[in-house]
Amino acid sequence: MRVSHLLCRLVVSARSFMTRTAGAAALASIATFAPLAHAEDHVTLLTSWYAQAEHGGFYQAVATGIYKKYGLDVTIKMGGPQVNGMQLLAGGQADFLLGYDFQVLSSVEAGIPVTTVAAAFQYDPQGMMTHADVTSLAGLKNKTILVAGSGRTTWWPWLKAKYGYTEAQARPYTFNLQPFFADPNVAMQAYPSSETFQAEQAHANAHFFLFADAGYPPYNSTIVTMRDTMKNKPDEVTRFVKASMEGWKSYLNDPAPGNALIKKDNPQMSDAQLAYGVAQLKKLKLVTGGDAATQGIGTMTDLRWKKTFDYMVDAKLLKPATDYHAAYTLQFIQNAKVMP
Repeated sequence: MRVSHLLCRLVVSARSFMTRTAGAAALASIATFAPLAHAEDHVTLLTSWYAQAEHGGFYQAVATGIYKKYGLDVTIKMGGPQVNGMQLLAGGQADFLLGYDFQVLSSVEAGIPVTTVAAAFQYDPQGMMTHADVTSLAGLKNKTILVAGSGRTTWWPWLKAKYGYTEAQARPYTFNLQPFFADPNVAMQAYPSSETFQAEQAHANAHFFLFADAGYPPYNSTIVTMRDTMKNKPDEVTRFVKASMEGWKSYLNDPAPGNALIKKDNPQMSDAQLAYGVAQLKKLKLVTGGDAATQGIGTMTDLRWKKTFDYMVDAKLLKPATDYHAAYTLQFIQNAKVMP
């Protein structure tokens, strides 16, 4: 009996010691990892232009704490006409850049190690604004078309090839709508949340044609990062992509928090233009349409990138030997699954 009693005491003592040891180890573990679990990674996002509705999802993720939920402390810096976003990204001045397919493919051709990890917009918002007598893009053969310098190395070759436009029709677009208002024979490049808003404010009877509706292939408002960032901080990239797409879903449901931050960064952005911009995003389904409807916001496909690559090569905007697969990866967006 005494031996049995002694064995019981030894067992109890051993269990007590193991419990205390495990508890101490657990506390040590918590003490060691708790700061890491709550630490926020500092991330800088550089946008493509002045703050506007097209950046709404990213501002929303800051305003509503979505980024913080994913352990990210995100600073958004505005781009602009004098800002070389790709240069700043490559120089380490930003962790992520809002870019577009042509820009990234051209950078890859130049040997800059950048990659696209998600596409907030399933379609490029670029389109054409015409007077009311024009009923389709095919109806512009006898019109004067205002084209900015950037358009000549992106969508203008595509339009010429598809609809038979000529260089003789093109005139410089100086971001002034007065030539359009003054001449009913003028059509001009336009964004659905900018030039069309100004035309509506001026009570001009205008039509807008989205190039994507006619097959223009690129994505837009893409998230671009350096390959080193992708390699060395894959978890950070994963969290940033997921949180950003959640930000877009939230913004389309209630844009007020994001719009408040947009106006703080860009005081010239009015409530009316922001509301108009959000309405256009929804109407054109830039965020929620296409493959995003079934695969989730931000999704991309190999097929779409191949189409953009083929167009750029055909238009002599890109060398055929360029490794277009290096311009994007589906690694981070395919598991995000933020459904509209």
